[in-house]
Amino acid sequence: MTEPENLRTKENDLLKELVYLLRRNIREYGMYIALVFIITAFAIITNGVFISPRNISTLIDQTGYIIVLAIGMTLIIVCRYIDLSVGFLAGFLGAVAAIFMTRYGMSEWIVIPIILVFGLMVGLINGFMVGKLSIPAYVVSLAGMFIFRGLLLMVTQKTGTIIVPNKGFNDIGNGFIPDPFRGKNVHILTLIIGGIAILAFIYTSIRGRQNKLKYQFEVISTPLYIIKLVFVSIIIAYISWILAGYNGLSWTAVICLVVVMIYHFVTQKTTLGRHIYAVGGNGNAAELAGISVKKITYIIFASMGMLSALSGILFTSRLKSATTTAGTLFELDAIASAFIGGASANGGVGKITGSVVGALVMMSLTSGMNLMGVDISYQYVIRGGVLVAAVFFDVMTRKKRG
Repeated sequence: MTEPENLRTKENDLLKELVYLLRRNIREYGMYIALVFIITAFAIITNGVFISPRNISTLIDQTGYIIVLAIGMTLIIVCRYIDLSVGFLAGFLGAVAAIFMTRYGMSEWIVIPIILVFGLMVGLINGFMVGKLSIPAYVVSLAGMFIFRGLLLMVTQKTGTIIVPNKGFNDIGNGFIPDPFRGKNVHILTLIIGGIAILAFIYTSIRGRQNKLKYQFEVISTPLYIIKLVFVSIIIAYISWILAGYNGLSWTAVICLVVVMIYHFVTQKTTLGRHIYAVGGNGNAAELAGISVKKITYIIFASMGMLSALSGILFTSRLKSATTTAGTLFELDAIASAFIGGASANGGVGKITGSVVGALVMMSLTSGMNLMGVDISYQYVIRGGVLVAAVFFDVMTRKKRG
């Protein structure tokens, strides 16, 4: 066989493997393909405005509070539950934080831990009612939605809007990490963080591949693996360069990255994560295997409550105020993000990274349509259609596997 023929054979084998991987993991890869398509389409339609540094930075900041909620909601859905109270819980706790700082002069360093603990306690109560008292989760969370909606109106009824003058608190949603290197027209620290992220990704990816080979698990071919490393590294480098060309990484982005890394590690690398997916896959079998379903229920709802509090902090900080409408439809955006990101309505399936991409898909649609001047009524119709398509896609892929 001549050298050109040999190269063509290798290219054909690589293409076949790529097609095989896409078919086998279409639920996981589909959302990434959709996100790339949406970004590309809006970039062309808006003549590049959509992918401008300013808009990308704004998009990330606007998505932050939904990303946080979507992460918690993923664990809830994986375990076959639902939580409808998270939106107004976030709005109420954001208002409470504003009251603590404006009316009582408390520092944000004191207020934020208090609000997070309060959210965690609310989540524990919800988990207790679902896990111990066996009240359906949608009933508990629907009651919570009404309760926190009422409490939000109660604490904001005098002023309607509570303006937060605390600069440190407001910088969480509007500020950017400082650049000690003080680069001209570029945020050097953001580039350094991007470089570290690339190295960390390559290191963890290679280590994970070596572990799979060690235990004789199936892995992709070396050429395709190298292409994957290069492709993801280019994406991280590009995003870092875009953000560095504006004001760098925002504090919202940093907080979201930390939350994503923590929850990704917990769900993918710890016993607790395996137990959560086991309960979602088959609760009875998990109980027989010695896993406490009640304990897992307490944990995921407590986590959801704490993340709702964090979401409320991010949103209130972003607006620099607490309003009577804060939290409206947050829960639906979080649920939609989780489903679009690959979480299954049947439980047991869903990834943290997938839900983050799902949130970016939803907010990219909103941002792009806003730039195009699309009427809000059409925006809701389109977003609803995307959610239905995602769930339909999940059902069809499950049928094919079955």
